[in-house]
Amino acid sequence: MTDTAPVRCPWAGSDPLYQAYHDTEWGFPVTSDTRLFEKLCLEGFQSGLSWLTILRKRENFRAAFAGFDIDKVAAFDEPDIERLLADAGIVRHRGKIVSTINNARRAQALRDEFGTLAAYFWRFEPLADERPADHSWETLRTIATTPASVRLSKDLKKRGFTFVGPTTCYAFMQAMGLVNDHMDTCHCHAPIEALRADFVRP
Repeated sequence: MTDTAPVRCPWAGSDPLYQAYHDTEWGFPVTSDTRLFEKLCLEGFQSGLSWLTILRKRENFRAAFAGFDIDKVAAFDEPDIERLLADAGIVRHRGKIVSTINNARRAQALRDEFGTLAAYFWRFEPLADERPADHSWETLRTIATTPASVRLSKDLKKRGFTFVGPTTCYAFMQAMGLVNDHMDTCHCHAPIEALRADFVRP
């Protein structure tokens, strides 16, 4: 008798690291400001690349960016930028590195205004009628932006954030649990729905 492999969303593929990310992180509601900031930054670094590429480098990114501590990253200066550009363990893209430092400073302002990043981001959780009628792979794979991700992108840009287009914001919302975009048949969909039902929004 052999164990039956769990049904996962097709994007999880066969890589164990990617499957573990799918099974234990993606779509689970997040309120940690550090994790929210990290994800927003890494989504920016992902632009033009695959998420698996970024995931494989995530620990290197954490080491390079002071664990994505908002205040520490906000204090980075030109020598830090040069240090990061020389770090082969991350994506060495000046624009994305400068964006991360800028976004840390913008995140400080958000935190001052709303108390926490979580309190800000969860204001953009999509309304029920903005969600797809079904969560089949055929439906989900066609969605790149939503009205909620457009609203979030526009507001972040107005506040001075960079590398935060609507597609990037939607991927962020999916990963941080503001939506549950595991397909209906995925073994994570129902448990996350239960978590979201009990989840206390910040």
